[in-house]
Amino acid sequence: MNPNTGITQELLEFIERCLNKTATSEELQDFEYRLKNDPEFKTQVTEIKTLLFGIESQALKEKLDDFHKELTEEQDQKVVSIKFEHFRKIAVAAILVIALGSLWLFRGNANEKLYAKHFSPDPGLPTMMSETQNFEFYDAMVNYKQGEYQTALDKWQLLLQSKPQNDTLNYFIGVAKMANKQEKKAIEYLETVTLSETSVFKNEAYYYLGLAYLKTDNIELAKKNLTFSSVDNSKKILSELNN
Repeated sequence: MNPNTGITQELLEFIERCLNKTATSEELQDFEYRLKNDPEFKTQVTEIKTLLFGIESQALKEKLDDFHKELTEEQDQKVVSIKFEHFRKIAVAAILVIALGSLWLFRGNANEKLYAKHFSPDPGLPTMMSETQNFEFYDAMVNYKQGEYQTALDKWQLLLQSKPQNDTLNYFIGVAKMANKQEKKAIEYLETVTLSETSVFKNEAYYYLGLAYLKTDNIELAKKNLTFSSVDNSKKILSELNN
């Protein structure tokens, strides 16, 4: 299975409900619409069908039949049937868990490698320590440039308390958290920047937000945000995700 198809756990559960006819009517309508109009989604459904229904292949059925035949014939037929069904459910569940675990591990490794290949922290702003009005901000910027990300974060987050919508603070806090291996926590700060109509960091914020989603294995949102960025690397990452 292609590790870049973007099958999240939520998407997997949604498709499984629809295939098993346990979804709501609204979910089924959405499922049918996406199946007809979204080629990538159709591919994802096909892969999940193969995964879910392939586990009950003829080879597995033959093994289970052999197990059934080896049971003591003197046992009550009803008890045998119950035990066999219990074993079958355990076997199927085990195969599904192993298959999904391998799938997510493979995809996760591929996403991490792609992230590591393209992520590097923003170089930062020139440090103008003579500007006493913004001394605290530039003092933290010195720490940031020296790779002391947690120290910079501690100082910037204090400033953010009085300026929660400041795009500069939110942007550098988001990037510093990514550099500090806190990609999931970085998302909310970068999203704040992308919602600003006037931020000079909006283009770069979309890029780093796409990378943060890539690292957290949310391929759909990674692609969406990278599409909004004109940073050169955005196109390279999108190309690799789509191949």
